[in-house]
Amino acid sequence: MDMETPKTSDITLTSDDRSFELHKFLLSARSPYFRKKLEAQPDTEIWKLATAIPGESFDVVLRYIYLGDVPKDISSSRSTVSDEAILTGVDKISKQLEIDQLWEAILEGNDRRLARQRYQDEVGRALKQVDDFFQANIIGHKMTVDVDRVDEVTWKHGNSIFADVLLRADEAEYEEEEDDAAAAPTPSHVPPMPSIPIGPALAAEPERRTRKSVLYPVHKAMLIRSEYFQRMFSGEFVESRREDKLRVVRVDCSPAVLELVLAFLYTETVVCPLEHALELLYAADMLFLDTLKAKAAVAISTLGSGGGEDVKSSNPSPRSPGSLRETPADDDAGVEEPINIYDVIHAAWDLRVQRLEEFAARYLAHRLEDYIDDAEFQELIRESADRIQKREETDTIELLDDIRYYLSERFRLRFEDAGLDDILEDDDDGAAAAAAAGEMAADAAAAAMDNGAEAAPNGVRTLDGEAAEDEFVSDAINYQVLLGKIDSMLERLNLDA
Repeated sequence: MDMETPKTSDITLTSDDRSFELHKFLLSARSPYFRKKLEAQPDTEIWKLATAIPGESFDVVLRYIYLGDVPKDISSSRSTVSDEAILTGVDKISKQLEIDQLWEAILEGNDRRLARQRYQDEVGRALKQVDDFFQANIIGHKMTVDVDRVDEVTWKHGNSIFADVLLRADEAEYEEEEDDAAAAPTPSHVPPMPSIPIGPALAAEPERRTRKSVLYPVHKAMLIRSEYFQRMFSGEFVESRREDKLRVVRVDCSPAVLELVLAFLYTETVVCPLEHALELLYAADMLFLDTLKAKAAVAISTLGSGGGEDVKSSNPSPRSPGSLRETPADDDAGVEEPINIYDVIHAAWDLRVQRLEEFAARYLAHRLEDYIDDAEFQELIRESADRIQKREETDTIELLDDIRYYLSERFRLRFEDAGLDDILEDDDDGAAAAAAAGEMAADAAAAAMDNGAEAAPNGVRTLDGEAAEDEFVSDAINYQVLLGKIDSMLERLNLDA
């Protein structure tokens, strides 16, 4: 059953025989004429059109304002108005509303190449105008208030930016400051408290920061692009009822993420910083915004890809297990990264995002030596095994299968260099790669014994600390070491995969 579309128009344009239900914010964003008129009279609800202009002319103009498009056929078969009359009306309206580009687009309508380019230009112009309106009025008028004072905020209908609802996002709760930080003396540049000093001057106690809410004045007409909001503002839900003041609707995400969601709803574009990508993924899923959800997943799997496919591990740099990106090798203290790889795989499971499952498996495989001994990684493998209902002892573990596959891919180039292309050609599960690596490791061990197990002059060492002849031999041994660690981990977890 189709959902009811909530009424979101706030201005009616009327002529002798027709009326158009429209939106002030969009008219203001797209037409300089309406911007000036509505800024002077924001509570206007009815606008009378010139009676001498055909309604078909307004159809053309409004299609341009809303879609940035000009119809190929100006008149329809049902219209009794001539094309000349319609075009004359369009000319008058476009001049009055100060949208001269419309007339230029009509003149170029017969040239397909020019028409296509003109359409792309007009869509870009429309998005830019809406984005300017969004930045100046939505972001520009956001309000930050104490959480317990949100109910005191009052916005009336007919406001200057034509908002009809307030979206609320709460900041994260603040952790208590350390005692030594709380006892820090007041800086010398802070003016004294307006009181009569008695005895020695004491440092004022720092105020505990109150949790804040950020409110965004927005338009239902744009919000209902989300099925979540369309349902909310339809039917008998309390949010669909009009009050004297704008209703406050809380969205369960941070203010930064809500701004990304709003930018997408208003302009179809969003630049997703990596530190917000995971939360945006959950918010987009909650709001039924599949396109935005895909964008967040792409941001994680591309911006968070860290090292390339040929990551070497003979001398791993210090990293913090769980970080999405590698900690720089010259930073011994480590760097707290914005997203935890364990959070990524859990999000992939929770939201059923195959792209992220593959990314997380590939990421872990290329840094397996940093994670294999981590208790949280081992718990992750157990969770992957438990996700298979009625799992038999001989069943595979999906995440571990993927890690093994990408682990073989990680060392594949080295084996190909050794002329083992035929062995690897049909190697889907990495078994041939493992066998080849085992032969190389055995040969390297025998050579080391023949040479008295002397350390290689180039200083190349394997993951288990043994000297290796070169990086090629080191990689072959490392592959076997990592496979052995996987087997040992499965034994400790009492899993068979």
